[in-house]
Amino acid sequence: MSAAPYPRQNHLLAALPDDVLERLLPHLELVEMPLSMVLYESGDTLRHVYFPTDSIVSLLYVMESGASAEISVVGNDGVIGVALFMGGESTTSRAIVQSAGRAYRLLGKRLKEEFNRHSEMLHLMLRYSQALITQMAQTAVCNRHHSIDQQLCRWLLLSLDRLSGSQLAMTQELIANMLGVRREGVTEAAGKLHRQGVIDYSRGIITVLDRPKLESLSCQCYAVVKRETDRLLPERSALNPPQKSDTHTICH
Repeated sequence: MSAAPYPRQNHLLAALPDDVLERLLPHLELVEMPLSMVLYESGDTLRHVYFPTDSIVSLLYVMESGASAEISVVGNDGVIGVALFMGGESTTSRAIVQSAGRAYRLLGKRLKEEFNRHSEMLHLMLRYSQALITQMAQTAVCNRHHSIDQQLCRWLLLSLDRLSGSQLAMTQELIANMLGVRREGVTEAAGKLHRQGVIDYSRGIITVLDRPKLESLSCQCYAVVKRETDRLLPERSALNPPQKSDTHTICH
């Protein structure tokens, strides 16, 4: 047995009033999110939403040829499955775990029931959806107009913001698939960052050594996404601390 994350580690769950979260707690199922797990494929009908605590999920657009590119990342800042409550029920993207960890899963039906009882929760989810749309739009612009070096910096920063530490367990091949570029391009870009002392890379582990330098080397896209996210969603420091009723254990 190992101590599990608590729901308030997810920023959206932490932003809910105590009475709303208390109603949801019996319905939140803690699930493992192993690396490369596919939560849903393009065209699937969604039944659950996922609130990551210490995992990161990439939303990818997949072409008929099998080629793919990431359109957004979701971590402890948000929720996976916005199409379920936006009215579409299905989506054209694939959701795949890019950084292993855990998440709380909730039936979409139960989420909608809470919307009817507490409109503030619906407004919170809609504000998050707006922030996610901003990230998707900025990613499209970045992939079209900025260098692989800048895209890698943006991607690393967005991923770090959704983790508690400064390390990412990630192969260069996986990063290349996320960015929709050749692996050689990622290898060259990562090599430049390593030589400048910005990152260290060893055995699939990327450690950011100089975040301010990484931010200076990134394009404007990261700042645009972060500014909009900060504007739309509560500050993490202002969110509720964990309560005893939040804690669970999980068996391996």
